[in-house]
Amino acid sequence: MRENKWTVLLLRDEGDDLRQITLPTRSLRLLAGGAGFGCLAVILLLGFIGVRGIDTVQNVQLERQNQVLVSELESLQNRMGGLQGELEELAQRDAELRVMAGLDEIDEEIQRVGVGGPGSPELSSHPLFELNEEVGEDAFAVSYDLNALERRARLLRESLTEAADSLEAHHDLLRATPSILPTDGRITSRFSSARSHPIHHEARPHTGVDISAPRGTPILAAAKGRVTFAGRRAGYGLVVELDHGYGYSTLYSHASELLVRAGDQVERGDRIARVGSSGTATSPHLHYEVHVGGRAMNPEGYIITGAIP
Repeated sequence: MRENKWTVLLLRDEGDDLRQITLPTRSLRLLAGGAGFGCLAVILLLGFIGVRGIDTVQNVQLERQNQVLVSELESLQNRMGGLQGELEELAQRDAELRVMAGLDEIDEEIQRVGVGGPGSPELSSHPLFELNEEVGEDAFAVSYDLNALERRARLLRESLTEAADSLEAHHDLLRATPSILPTDGRITSRFSSARSHPIHHEARPHTGVDISAPRGTPILAAAKGRVTFAGRRAGYGLVVELDHGYGYSTLYSHASELLVRAGDQVERGDRIARVGSSGTATSPHLHYEVHVGGRAMNPEGYIITGAIP
């Protein structure tokens, strides 16, 4: 059987000889197949190079994202450290307000608000841990600390709301409750059941606190009340006693001058006397006592931090 052939005529210019190429059909098919295979190989090679290039770009982007993530985690950790300090101050304030509101202190176990223990998330459960253990560990720590801060913030919010509600309900009681340091000075002798007396040199109960201050420094009423005594008393010198109601009373002694008289009504912060060294005293100071139901209490339990005149 005679094989078909294909003839190709090549003419470069009008004056040139005509060239003729004759190819069998089979050869032409092989040539076309080879050209097609070559083109396919080139396309695949270009595709592979393109994919590798994309992978490289993506890897660079992922590395940059990882660096940004690490930086953000460090920033969050620093910010949470500051928030932790603020929450500690808020917790201290909350404890003081609960005392003033007549509420029990929050139990230490409750203050921990379920941090740790059964049911707590594990490091291996964090999705980033499988991809990068170091980054995953940092992210887990941030997430854990943030959850703890959120729980404690909710606890303090509820506690402060409870204290605010109680304070509002007991507004009059609050006004009658001693809550400030009565003079601008420094506590030099604290409440004690047996203190060595600085003059008599023997152990005696010290039913108040001594606040050292310059002579003439104003002495302020620790709460709203009525003056029940203003005069001189043996050992105490010039004394002012206030009855605040609800079983509260306060005593201020060793004054250099009295500014009120028996029967006067005073508000918290009103000037009632001036610091001195009258009576049995070695230097100018205020001896301050708080009594509840006739019983001497430690005045430091009735001083709100920051409420110093």
